Amino acid sequence: MRAGAILRGVKTLLPLTLILSLAGVAGAQSAQDILTRVDNAQKTAKDVSFRISGTAALESAAQKVDFTVRAIPAQNLARLQFAAPDALADNIVVADKNEVRQYLFLTNQVTVTPLSKASQGAGLGGLDFTQFSNTASLLKGYDVKLLGTSGAAGSRVYQLEATPRSGSTDRTRVWITEAGWRPTRVQLVSTAGKTVADLTISAYKTNSGLSAATLRNLPKDAQVIRQ
Repeated sequence: MRAGAILRGVKTLLPLTLILSLAGVAGAQSAQDILTRVDNAQKTAKDVSFRISGTAALESAAQKVDFTVRAIPAQNLARLQFAAPDALADNIVVADKNEVRQYLFLTNQVTVTPLSKASQGAGLGGLDFTQFSNTASLLKGYDVKLLGTSGAAGSRVYQLEATPRSGSTDRTRVWITEAGWRPTRVQLVSTAGKTVADLTISAYKTNSGLSAATLRNLPKDAQVIRQ
């Protein structure tokens, strides 16, 4: 199984990580309420970090997915570090408003791709990475609705669903818990109604003192390839 092909599949998960990096919300009654509160809460988060694990269809086969995300929203900067699938173990992706840098552990190479080109190649449904620090702008190409809530007061869980306005009927579902106001689960659902990714979000933290230099750091002896 080629790591490059798997990376293209994983790129389709990047919009989720960017949305999740902004998803510290307060009590809400509608999808718009939640998005407004997400946007307000994001302004107070200097940095966010969390782990995403579960399964996803990569290269048409179900694969274990496990990676950490660290981001500084105000700088449009995010870093993903992979533990699984095996083909991506120890690989790193660093994305900002200009470019995506992918460190390939097995070859000790860093590929540098302009953000616009990386997004188009990954089939991101019109999502603009450059706006990920601004939730309203980030989701301007999506219709978002509140599917429902569950649980008692103090531990309610809100389920949101986002559909791109581009005409695609692919859907992204996100569960947000009232206990700590953080995302706990995310699903990607295909046009055919098949769940192509089912992921759990854990170890969610904000304001841990992350620096841009730390997030951007990649092996200095790696060969750099610009695309």
